Amino acid sequence: MAFSSIDPAVRERLLEPPTGKVSVVLDSDMANEIDDQFALAWALLTPDTIELKAVIAEPFSFAHHRSPLLEVEQLRATSGRADLASAERLTLLEEYGAWLDRLESQGTSPADLTFVTPAEGVDLSVAESERVYAAAGLDPNGLVFRGADRYMPDAETPVASDGVDRLVELARESVEPLYVAAIGCITNVASALLLAPDIVDKIVVLWTSGYPSNDDRSNLPSLNLVQDVHAARVVLDSGVPFVYMPGYLIGQRLTVSQPEMQAWVKGTGPLGELLFDLYDNNPLFPMLGFEGHFCRTWVIWDLICIAWLVDPALVPTVIRPTPELGDDLRWDLGNSAGRHMMREAIAIDRDGVFRDLFTKLAEQ
Repeated sequence: MAFSSIDPAVRERLLEPPTGKVSVVLDSDMANEIDDQFALAWALLTPDTIELKAVIAEPFSFAHHRSPLLEVEQLRATSGRADLASAERLTLLEEYGAWLDRLESQGTSPADLTFVTPAEGVDLSVAESERVYAAAGLDPNGLVFRGADRYMPDAETPVASDGVDRLVELARESVEPLYVAAIGCITNVASALLLAPDIVDKIVVLWTSGYPSNDDRSNLPSLNLVQDVHAARVVLDSGVPFVYMPGYLIGQRLTVSQPEMQAWVKGTGPLGELLFDLYDNNPLFPMLGFEGHFCRTWVIWDLICIAWLVDPALVPTVIRPTPELGDDLRWDLGNSAGRHMMREAIAIDRDGVFRDLFTKLAEQ
């Protein structure tokens, strides 16, 4: 697929940090854990800066974890932990061993876990988006759309959906840049670019996933990336103005504790109560084998994209070459001299992010 070329000077202008009020589409796997709800809530609480044009639901599933969890469980049963730790399966144990330990301590086998399909995930995300709108006292009608119900089968085949159609429509009719904050797998954005290559210079894509582009570790642990690698490559290679928000090392600093939630979120109204209940009854805890909040914080990853739109000073960024994504899911900068530029987050003001969100919750 050939994308419209963008003059480097135009891309540079589009990559400048936003000023004033901006038009935004939130592309979200709203029901996969609790951070998307915080991101949507913050966007809705900031109408002076963010004009939220649409929320598009993404597919999501944790089902790809089932096989390796079962494999580690079987290897432990047949080989013993010492043998496993000294064999070629060490990487697998490092990735899944602690998770399996927690499940075993509760008497749970990976075979007992239930994982939704991507199609079920997108429908759950539509419903959850509408629930957040309702808690904010707002009507979601005409604003929440069902996106792709599956991942791209290859880098040339888009997944059509009502959400993708709406994204293309909004991009084409927008006079100013349309910011697309992608806080899950990036299937919808990639599909829109493939179906409508002309929008490549009409949107600015923000995406949180993976490690910083100068880190040599595999991005395999990144759910937002690994679910649809084809879509990730489409967006990275399209030339679309791209703001990369690394989840690991940067976004993961956005941790919050239960005492903070009790002090500054609980009792702030229906929207605050929804967020507090999500935190207090985190739906991922049973799947991951966690029990209780004592001495535990939780990462509200997806706030990073909203933070940059609310106030770019909260998320310092630099201009870097857009990396390629290698077959081993590591960033490849070998061809950086010939690659287009992107903006990348290098730090985040954790306290400033939560101070702004909590203040707006209290004032709603």
